[in-house]
Amino acid sequence: MKQADLIDHFDLNTATRQEGGFTEILFQMREKFGFDHIAYAGVNPVKGTTHGHMTYDESWATHYVEKGYYRIDPTLTEARRSITPVDWGRLEHTRNFKTVFNDAHDFNISNTGLTIPVHGPYGDIGGLSLTSNLPASEFKKLRNETISDLQSMAVYFHDLIIRSDPLSKILNQPNLSARETEILQWIAAGKTQQDIGDILSISHRTVEVHLRSARTKLAALTTPQAIGRAISLGLVYPE
Repeated sequence: MKQADLIDHFDLNTATRQEGGFTEILFQMREKFGFDHIAYAGVNPVKGTTHGHMTYDESWATHYVEKGYYRIDPTLTEARRSITPVDWGRLEHTRNFKTVFNDAHDFNISNTGLTIPVHGPYGDIGGLSLTSNLPASEFKKLRNETISDLQSMAVYFHDLIIRSDPLSKILNQPNLSARETEILQWIAAGKTQQDIGDILSISHRTVEVHLRSARTKLAALTTPQAIGRAISLGLVYPE
């Protein structure tokens, strides 16, 4: 699925105007991608606020907060330090992981999962966490099949929440050139760099130069992240 079509599939802008809309998006994502649960946690440095949305049962959410697990949960602490997706498998032998997920087991929550970190240009940070009860080999297959789309959705979801504050919306507006915007629009429409070079009568290397510049301005590590952020900012439109 094209990235623009993927984001348009969830009708995110409509959902965020409704009470409970952010959580509803997570339920839609859970259904779409085939995970058991999805959770988001983020910090807006402009307002000094934290945000949390999840598909977990409310009893686990309450227990998690009461126990103060958000202070020690390594799936969150590692994501804050990482720029790449954090597979929980590499954390399972740590003391804090065992503390949190031995408890989570009583709420029927798997310790198999993945957290996708999102870092914004003004110090905002978030993480999209996904859990599954699938065997390790099947989870790895699911992760590999969905990771690109999940990275796009993680950035887009994070930006929607951060930009729900008007001041944050103004501060996070990057200054893309017309050519950078044009190339991102073609990428969102499913075109390759070679396709875009042919369409615009420029070399694919020149396309990459503009794309690299756009990623930098959008504080995106990957092209899917850049597309997700550009769409959330209204710079690129799903077709």
